Amino acid sequence: MSDLATAIETICGSRVSRFYRFPGGNISGAARVVLEDGRTVVAKTGPVVDVEAGMLRELERASTPSPKVLGIEDQVLVIEDLPTSGSLTDAWDSLAEALHGLRGLSGEKYGWHQNYALRHVTVENTHCLNWAEFWAERRLRCHVPHLETILGSRVTQLADAMPGILPSHPQAVFVHGDLWGGNILADGGKISGLIDPCAYYGHDEVDAASLTVFDDPPDRFFDALELGHGWRERQPAYRLWMWLLHVRLFGDSYRPAVERELDALGF
Repeated sequence: MSDLATAIETICGSRVSRFYRFPGGNISGAARVVLEDGRTVVAKTGPVVDVEAGMLRELERASTPSPKVLGIEDQVLVIEDLPTSGSLTDAWDSLAEALHGLRGLSGEKYGWHQNYALRHVTVENTHCLNWAEFWAERRLRCHVPHLETILGSRVTQLADAMPGILPSHPQAVFVHGDLWGGNILADGGKISGLIDPCAYYGHDEVDAASLTVFDDPPDRFFDALELGHGWRERQPAYRLWMWLLHVRLFGDSYRPAVERELDALGF
């Protein structure tokens, strides 16, 4: 704890008064930190916080609420502490606006200049010029060696078929990459910030799909996003990546969700 406090004090220029660990922490831990000068900040530790810092700084470039990066020191990331007095239930319209803001950041290639990691699982981000190929290789086939043989074979068949399921060259926009209710902060009826990005440049439908893994957005939210023709049919392919992650992180209790998405896609 002393090393953590020292890093925070170096970044913030004030001594640490108290730590409040956030609940959960199955993938990454974080704490609200009260400084002696009265400010509060959020601190995260780990081997890839430098990558997260880069993603957050990219988010800052968009007209999308996000916490400012205050500094990074010795694998400790300190970010702005945002207000969280509201509920996503009252902020779907604001979230749609926030995602439109992300579309203001566009690129020429799919991916990110660094790989990321969620605990022991590498998130492969090597750039690719073909979106269907990116999704097949970086989000599906990479998991096959870690899956049971029959399930892995089904995922391989789906990956082979990606050119006929996903578009090859949609507009490459900045996506959060792991957008679910736990990574969305609300204050009143507005989004105060998107946190914990697993971000890269990709298809905007990715974030819409991840929001249907554990959350239930209203129809007006999807209408406001103005997604491309056929987006609903592509959602299972995008959700599948999150379920594969959960199988690798938390075990076979998530296998039925993987199988459900494969069934929906005909594989």
